[in-house]
Amino acid sequence: MLTAVYGSDPTPEAAVENTFLSPPNPVEGDKGLRMLLPLAVLLLLVLPSHAQDTTTEKPGVLLPLPKGVCNGWMAGIPGYPGQNGIPGRDGRDGAPGEKGEKGDAGLVGPKGDTGETGVTGVEGPRGFPGVQGRKGEPGESAYVYRSAFSVGLETRVTVPNVPIRFTKIFYNQQNHYDTTTGKFHCNIPGLYYFSYHITVYLKDVKLSLYKKDKAVLFTFDQYQDKDLDQASGSVLLHLGLGDQVWLQVYGEGEHNGLYADNVNDSTFTGFLLYHDIN
Repeated sequence: MLTAVYGSDPTPEAAVENTFLSPPNPVEGDKGLRMLLPLAVLLLLVLPSHAQDTTTEKPGVLLPLPKGVCNGWMAGIPGYPGQNGIPGRDGRDGAPGEKGEKGDAGLVGPKGDTGETGVTGVEGPRGFPGVQGRKGEPGESAYVYRSAFSVGLETRVTVPNVPIRFTKIFYNQQNHYDTTTGKFHCNIPGLYYFSYHITVYLKDVKLSLYKKDKAVLFTFDQYQDKDLDQASGSVLLHLGLGDQVWLQVYGEGEHNGLYADNVNDSTFTGFLLYHDIN
């Protein structure tokens, strides 16, 4: 019967030596030999593999066998856990994951700046007629305001500093010019145009146009011997209701060369341009 002494020599060579050196029990006989033969074959197969792994660092000193050769050894007390190692480098980026679900809508952001004006689009189709609007305010009267006259001189003027009476009527449909006084009476307030064209003969002429007893326009013409001469003047005047306008010789009698006959006229004309709204 084989006898192995555990703990006295940990090497496989010592185990083999102890096995073969143990004397057989004569009682066992052939039965012990039959059991010894397979064990010896196993040991011979094991010894070469361990012989290659058992090297000496120095002559006569054996290195320890790899862990797990002798399963019968007693394990020692577990050591303390070692310190954490230095963190390794970042690994490579992983493959992109699957697309996640759509998240909730975010908060409305602030209003952006006004953009540039775009290109004008194509004109659209004509729309339907709209609703009729309200009636407008009454407008100005369709009545046409008229005030005009045009008169001429029939006789030579001899009296200075009084209105000249033009009795030859060309137009005086509204009768706003009074032939008896020689004055125009304003019946429609507004802006008027007045003009006169006179023939000068025998004496010089100094003529004035009056408005409300005040001379506003003067005309002087010097007579040339044995010749007819003409003089004229025009003006725009704003007249109020009841205002009067007329012509008269200004100064003394030496400036009353105003003249008219059947072939030479001296005229006085006036008419309303537009009436006052208020």
